[in-house]
Amino acid sequence: MQVELNYWWVERMTDTGKLLTTKALDHKKSPDRTKALDHEKSPDRKKSPDRKKALDHKKSPGHEKSLKGLRVLICRPVDRSGLLVRELEAVGAEVVSVPVIAITDPVDGGTALRSAMENLISGDWLVLTSRNGAHRAAVAAPRLPLPEGVQVAAVGPGTAQQALAAGLRVDLVPEHSVAEGLLAEFPKVGRRASEATERGDRANRGEVTEHGDRANRVVLARATVARAVLPEGLRALGWDVTDVPAYRTVGVTLTDEQRSEAGETDAVVFTSSSTVEHLLNQVDTAEIPELVVSIGPATTATALRHGLRVTVQASKHTVEGVVEAVCRHINGSGVVL
Repeated sequence: MQVELNYWWVERMTDTGKLLTTKALDHKKSPDRTKALDHEKSPDRKKSPDRKKALDHKKSPGHEKSLKGLRVLICRPVDRSGLLVRELEAVGAEVVSVPVIAITDPVDGGTALRSAMENLISGDWLVLTSRNGAHRAAVAAPRLPLPEGVQVAAVGPGTAQQALAAGLRVDLVPEHSVAEGLLAEFPKVGRRASEATERGDRANRGEVTEHGDRANRVVLARATVARAVLPEGLRALGWDVTDVPAYRTVGVTLTDEQRSEAGETDAVVFTSSSTVEHLLNQVDTAEIPELVVSIGPATTATALRHGLRVTVQASKHTVEGVVEAVCRHINGSGVVL
């Protein structure tokens, strides 16, 4: 059954995410970050009246969607930042784009991904953990739609949106948009000889399918460097996991001017763990803006590990959800972690 993209699951996730990250904050306060949060900023850092007004959390009811005067730092790749820039500027924010990462091909040029996509058969799953992975998996597929009986899981609504736009039907989006949430809802199906699939029944009769005698498989298309939680958890559920690199995330070296611009902002939006890591590789923690916005729990967890205090976590893990979360927070009605 194809998933209809709505957000009831993310609204429930918000409470869980808030509880988890709030607890983590009690143990993850960096001395540098405490210093950075001191409202007595350096005299060299000047705020215009509009920027000061934007940071006031007690706006009047008529300005719920206004971020006028707020300078927002974004760190997404240039070719992935357009929608976020447009959404922020539409509500009056001044966007400072300082890309700290770029997305490129895996070392093998995508050979492993193309092979895995070509060999998907009924009973298999394709698991996608990011927009980039969804896009590249669709491009690597020899044909769309995928063969009948192949199911697709997306870790969150943003990934699901990209998969649908690329021509992939989405069958599962978990309530909790992290690897652990996907594992909690992923079907526990073992090898075909013990499952009620046509190939399994044939195997029980001693017949061999055209693809040989193998288990039902999960193709996990994701970044070259990623957590081991998902493949290990899927194997524990009895799946034969093919973990293939769909893309690489590489760091981009900032210029002195870009580092200076980053330090002269009022808020930073993190849309992935890699944006957190690569920004902090080049910018001191104390220079990070006091208003830190995260797209979701995995990104929040990375920020906390690096000693940042996450102010706002989006309840809808999409670009639109991030902008909505910032607007709600600025006007005193957002989710504060």
